[in-house]
Amino acid sequence: MDQSIFIRVVGNSPKTRVMDFLLEGRELDYSLSDIARNSSIGWTTLHRIWNDLEKFEIVKSTRNIGRAKLYRLNLENQTVKKLIQFYDQLLILETEKTLSKISIKR
Repeated sequence: MDQSIFIRVVGNSPKTRVMDFLLEGRELDYSLSDIARNSSIGWTTLHRIWNDLEKFEIVKSTRNIGRAKLYRLNLENQTVKKLIQFYDQLLILETEKTLSKISIKR
């Protein structure tokens, strides 16, 4: 699996992988199982880091479906807004770099 530009720049840790997943799908909500699976981390590891994400209001609960509680990135949080700007800027830089490589080959 290729690492995203965000993980390559910030570092590959469980918390970074969770943030990468949530930043990429920022408009959607997910169960904790979905977050763990899509971030490629274990359930126990997710629970170990999840308290910090809730404590600092990086994530928020959105709704319940049966027994599953769904969460998403807290888009009103100022820190999250800055992370989104940083994430998007990294994507722009990576895209520009890729496009320049393509134009050089032509």
